[in-house]
Amino acid sequence: MGDLQGIKKRLPALAELGVDAVWYSPFFKSPQHDAGYDVSDYRDIDPLFGTLEDFDELVSESHSLGLKVIVDLVPNHSSSEHEWFKLALKSEPGSPERNRYIFRDGKGDSGELPPNNWQSVFGGPAWTRITEPDGTKGQWYLHLFDTSQPDWNWENPEIIEEYDSVLRFWLDRGADGFRIDVAHSMKKDLDFPDLDSTNSNAEGGAMTDASIVHPFWNREGVHEINRRWRAVLDEYEDRAMCAEAWVMPLSRMANWVRPDEYHQTFNFAYLETPWDASKLKAVVNDSLKAFSDVGAPSTWVLSNHDVIRHTSRFGVSQNPPQGQGIGPEHEQPDEELGLRRGRAASTFMLGLPGGAYIYQGEELGLPEHTTLDHKYRQDPTYFRTNGEKVGRDGCRVPIPWEHDKKSFGFGDTDTPWIPQPEGFAEYARDVQEGVEGSTLELYKKLLRLRKEYKLGSGELHWLEPLCSESSIAFENNGVLVISNMGEPINLPGGEILASTQQGLEPGGQLNTDQSAWIRL
Repeated sequence: MGDLQGIKKRLPALAELGVDAVWYSPFFKSPQHDAGYDVSDYRDIDPLFGTLEDFDELVSESHSLGLKVIVDLVPNHSSSEHEWFKLALKSEPGSPERNRYIFRDGKGDSGELPPNNWQSVFGGPAWTRITEPDGTKGQWYLHLFDTSQPDWNWENPEIIEEYDSVLRFWLDRGADGFRIDVAHSMKKDLDFPDLDSTNSNAEGGAMTDASIVHPFWNREGVHEINRRWRAVLDEYEDRAMCAEAWVMPLSRMANWVRPDEYHQTFNFAYLETPWDASKLKAVVNDSLKAFSDVGAPSTWVLSNHDVIRHTSRFGVSQNPPQGQGIGPEHEQPDEELGLRRGRAASTFMLGLPGGAYIYQGEELGLPEHTTLDHKYRQDPTYFRTNGEKVGRDGCRVPIPWEHDKKSFGFGDTDTPWIPQPEGFAEYARDVQEGVEGSTLELYKKLLRLRKEYKLGSGELHWLEPLCSESSIAFENNGVLVISNMGEPINLPGGEILASTQQGLEPGGQLNTDQSAWIRL
């Protein structure tokens, strides 16, 4: 499975890579119906991953290496095995125990129909009917995700106070901050209006809808929670939180990073932008304006645990919607093209001012596992859609550390929790270590230069003579960052600091799908 002690052993490699912090997906106690995003105890470590003492050691070791520890908090829902949900099932309708969650009577003569037509992000209805303690069919409970993930009732002061306490529990143990899961979902319209067919979530799957005031995405009341949590973090020194808020357009997303709310929020508009010069320039401009308008830095991200890895996205003609994944039956990515574009896109991204996020394995150039046998799938999306959507397992495959070891060095056996494709051997860290031009060494160089030239706190200036429909270039703190998507282009003179193109000389030609940093 991988565990906290195993991560602790790999921390020196992450420090050597040059990152500032490590964000850990949920390690709380959980039945693991959704990779730990179904939490049964928010104040303990699941035995799969270790103990609270292991966490304390991880924090200590991380801090000694200059790495910060970011905890993944899941506030929209708990596990159906959480003690409070078990109590809710045993209690009467309308009881305080049920009021911690969202229970409602069904429609129809005997309540046999769900309260409304809301659909789960993972597919199927967002409501499940329970059996009451007396054995009769009873109320329905809301779960925007899997049936094993009942939604909390964030109108209940007890839930608000509980999460204040959970935040302080981990901050007191030395956590440096939080990534907040589905941060835009906690508040719901408790009149429960039906969604009509024009709504992007009417059939499930969408995490946002910019066109309407939505009954459960990005409701104004969520900002009250944001401010409350920011006040908790401000009680501590040098702590931060980042929102997973699928909110569009960027002008609305920026509301999440006003001075008294989150420090950062993931820029999904940037993540979803294709490898296209004009579209990249537009989203960068929109991002910098929107975030600077509220006095916050923009963020940049290309991959995460919920989307197809960008090295594979850039290798297909049409990218499937978020959460659907690529399976053996779908168009297979052009691995060479995807890697070339992926490296160039990463080089462009890491030159931008603001915060940059790297998903585990992208520093190796890992592709999506697109041929995973369906018998190994674990994502609830696959099961709730009867296989119509293969889900997110392909981007979550354990990364390869050593090319000739069991599980490529991930574990002690040949059977990691999701099997790795044989092709991962050529991407293993030990194969790339110290090899000039490898993706790993490219990332190391870019991250070192990013800090040396203070690009994160710099300012972007477009170099219009080098921008076209197929190329894009800007200057940041004396560094020219240029990417080419079309025919070879001539570069200006200046020292080549870093490049995805082997043997590139000052004043030379930058080839198709290549990027370079040049000191001006």
